[in-house]
Parts: sequence; C-alpha cells; structure tokens
Amino acid sequence: MITPRLLLVVLAGAALSAAPVSAAAKPRAPVTYTVTLKDMKFSAPPPEMHVGDTIEWDNQDIFLHSATAKDKAFDVELKPKARLWTTFHAPGTYVFTCRYHPGMTGTLVVRP
Repeated sequence: MITPRLLLVVLAGAALSAAPVSAAAKPRAPVTYTVTLKDMKFSAPPPEMHVGDTIEWDNQDIFLHSATAKDKAFDVELKPKARLWTTFHAPGTYVFTCRYHPGMTGTLVVRP
C-alpha cells in the first residue's frame, strides 16, 4: 500500500531525476581575450583561461613585436598595427616574451 509519505518520496525522486543539467555540467563556450601590445608593454592577460580559448594579440605600437612562449608553444610576430590569434589546445602555464624587447613579458594560465 502506498502511504502519502511514500508517495511524496517517490514524487520527489522523480522530480530530481527530471531536473535539468546544472550549469557546471554544461560545456563552456570558448572565449577570445585580447592582449594589447602598446607603449612597449603587454596589457594584463586574463587571470585564467581554459583549453579552447583564444588570445587575440593586438599590436597598437609603432614597433615590430612578438609574443613568444619560452617553451616554444607559440611564436607570433606582429607588425605595427597587426592582429593575430593563438588558440590554446593544452592546459599549462605559458610564460611569454617579445623576442625584440626582452623586457616585455607575460604569463598565461590555461586550465582544462
């Protein structure tokens, strides 16, 4: 015999099993962030990125620059006023510099 209390438990269980997938379980859409090169500096990179995200390198300087990873994961050469993109396919911490101006440095943290 189904008691009112048992019926309540069954209905609650059915409601939970039919609940939509939480936002945490949904796939995250890739994001594009911009790092600007201006006045002989890289702008602050995003505090954290994820695999699949992209950096748009935007050279607003009048000088030739590069964004070169120390581990050779990427090497982007940017003429004055040029824009190029790097998409990250692996997690890690990427330390980068400008080949032409070693004082220009930055770090990108890419999470899974």
